[in-house]
Amino acid sequence: MPTGPKQGLKHLSASDAAAFRAKLKNVIISGKEVAPIVEGGKGVAVTNGYTAGAFAAAGAVGTFSGVNADTFDETGKAIPYTYKATTRRERHEELIVQSARGAIQQAKIAHDIAGGKGRIHMNVLWEMGACERILTETLEGAKGLIHGITCGAGMPYRLGDIAEHYGVYYHPIISSSRAFNALWKRSYSKTAQWLGSVVYEDPWLAGGHNGLSNSENSEKPEDPYPRVAALRATMNSFGLHKTPILMAGGVWHLKEWEHWLDNPEIGEIAFQFGTRPILTKESPVTPEWKKKLMELEEGDVFLNRFSPTGFYSSAVNNNFIQSLRGRSERQVEYRTEQEGLFSEPLPVGARGRPVFLQTDDKARADAWKAQGFTDALKTPDSTLVFVTPEDGKQIVIDQIECMGCLSHCRFSNWKDHDDYTTGKRADPRSFCIQKTLQDIAHGAGIDNELMFSGHNAYRFKTDPFYKGYHVPTIGELVERILTGY
Repeated sequence: MPTGPKQGLKHLSASDAAAFRAKLKNVIISGKEVAPIVEGGKGVAVTNGYTAGAFAAAGAVGTFSGVNADTFDETGKAIPYTYKATTRRERHEELIVQSARGAIQQAKIAHDIAGGKGRIHMNVLWEMGACERILTETLEGAKGLIHGITCGAGMPYRLGDIAEHYGVYYHPIISSSRAFNALWKRSYSKTAQWLGSVVYEDPWLAGGHNGLSNSENSEKPEDPYPRVAALRATMNSFGLHKTPILMAGGVWHLKEWEHWLDNPEIGEIAFQFGTRPILTKESPVTPEWKKKLMELEEGDVFLNRFSPTGFYSSAVNNNFIQSLRGRSERQVEYRTEQEGLFSEPLPVGARGRPVFLQTDDKARADAWKAQGFTDALKTPDSTLVFVTPEDGKQIVIDQIECMGCLSHCRFSNWKDHDDYTTGKRADPRSFCIQKTLQDIAHGAGIDNELMFSGHNAYRFKTDPFYKGYHVPTIGELVERILTGY
């Protein structure tokens, strides 16, 4: 049985590289023949019009992020998102306006740089706040500039309808054949002519938010080959033999995936790169971020479930992640009344009203408080987490300043429709994802912000292409990838 990528292969000679390039066939994506290389659409300003345009200009597929995209001033400097309103719903409206405006500008930049080559895609998250509205307003304002929409983080049933209305292709991101089967039967069968590809994103290796289901073990990665072969079989059963699959997550050297090429079990295939494009000259991330990528060790990227979306996500295990890990570890169950083993009173909150802990947990709580973690914050699961007063104050401020960037946010209990609340207590074990991603994308230090990354990022350190802290252009990266490495 064929398997996933074959790591540890020797580098090719010039003749072998040419032979590999000849074997690597172009594919039809979003209505045009392109190199089988796609830029992953990393959210909140990490992929933009400059990166997408450069990928397209190289004959590949560029993807800019439509998740709270930047708007640039006349000097090329990003204009910070600002909020003047006092209520969440009003700030949410301000967010929508700024997001659509930024996405339209990024589409224009990408289009101009591409010069008619390649394809330009826009990436959105179905679970971002007002996703459909931001997507439709962007497509309305950037007609003819965007060729395809990639979308994950949820089950985007209406994606095909929106794509058909605007005459663009859609590329759903899924992590199992079962998910695509559900999407096809409920919706996509009606708009099959606009289905540009199906993106299979490895839920264990991809950076950012991952599609692990509750039935899958986060600590036991599965071989992608049988999962993608199953997806192809499902697609073929629907007559989608010529629709490409985009393999995303864990892709580094295409030579390692050579056994997937011209393989009837896999069919039409292209490869999406999310991590490698961050380390390019066009990438907008800070020099500090790029340097950090070159110094990561294997295991430095941590698969976690702290995101306010409720999804798993992969990020560098820096101070930010370690703080969240510590917060969740300093956690005990409580009851509001004495009940069985819950007999030890503990005063919490400004008024010092008692809750009741078990004896062992009370001892642990006292030890944490002695270490300075004196604030006990209630979670939706009848537990307390212990934080410093400074962290406790910042958590409350961040929750109050919520601008509704997600359709459902467990950190702030925001929901973008109906009564605008999830109906649950805000969860202090999570964080404001909009704030930290905006901060790290626009110059804040990388140690104390969320730094998404794919699990293969440690390979920058050993890949000779990056020797001496070499930072290539996107054009150089695409040429390198086409050699197999």
